[in-house]
Amino acid sequence: MPFDRKTLVIPDQTKFEERTIITSGDVVIGDRCLINFGIKTDGRIFVGEHVIIDGKLESTNDIRVDIFSNIGGDVKSGGNVYFGEKVSVKGKLSLNGDLDVGDSVEIEKGFEAKGWINIRSPIPIVIYIFIYLLQLLKMGHSEEIDRILEEIEENEGNTIPISETFLFIPNNSIIGIQKSKIDYNLRVGKKSRLLGNFDVKGNIFIDNSSIIHGTLKSSGDVFCDKKTTIHGNISSNGDVKIEDKAVVAGNVSGNKIYLSKTSSVNGELFAKNGISFMAPSKVKAEEKVKRFETDADVVEEVEHMLE
Repeated sequence: MPFDRKTLVIPDQTKFEERTIITSGDVVIGDRCLINFGIKTDGRIFVGEHVIIDGKLESTNDIRVDIFSNIGGDVKSGGNVYFGEKVSVKGKLSLNGDLDVGDSVEIEKGFEAKGWINIRSPIPIVIYIFIYLLQLLKMGHSEEIDRILEEIEENEGNTIPISETFLFIPNNSIIGIQKSKIDYNLRVGKKSRLLGNFDVKGNIFIDNSSIIHGTLKSSGDVFCDKKTTIHGNISSNGDVKIEDKAVVAGNVSGNKIYLSKTSSVNGELFAKNGISFMAPSKVKAEEKVKRFETDADVVEEVEHMLE
């Protein structure tokens, strides 16, 4: 699946437990996020700047936490761990690989590392580069300076490839036990189980056989695929489409509502532009996902059938 910085991506078979999000693949958390859960995965964990995570971090691979972030529980890694400056860990750190920490890192309950430990100087690396280039300039080695600057320019902006399966939380998101707030889109993979109410300023896509224990509120469109279950209300400023054998325990409101004849809504329906009932859909799931990711109108095909 293509990477999109404006979509909260929950991969297939992710489970929100009482205090921990259990998933697979890499986990990428943007800057200035608040996560009221811990995170457990078999991939790597990347945490941005000024992030607050109330629970633990557990990974069979590497863990990287950027500057000024706070971890409210233990950190356990089967690989290497990197902590930026001013990172705070309320629990214990244990890792099988190397530990690389910046200035003023706090680990309240101690740490256990089986590899090398590197404590970086608080003086930024750019200062060392500047001093080195200044000495080369005094010695008249202008060609060496040009070569170093070219290498820095070539390496600038290189990205770290992430796994094909990943969980991504955009900048400034709140993932709460009671309420979550996302400034962009939300996409939930197959057979996942999420806790809490979700307030989303973009579109919402719930893949088949997933369960949401809470309410969905969207400024865009909402799409519930086959056999999804929503234990709450759905409120949308856009269109709402509920596919075959999907169940909504509460009310559904939107601009226009499209209901499969085999779906079930236990509450009331509020639609500004009417309600349409659909025959069981035969559209492939891959095509629906592609349309959602490109912000295509997920109900266009339904309108075509009804013409």
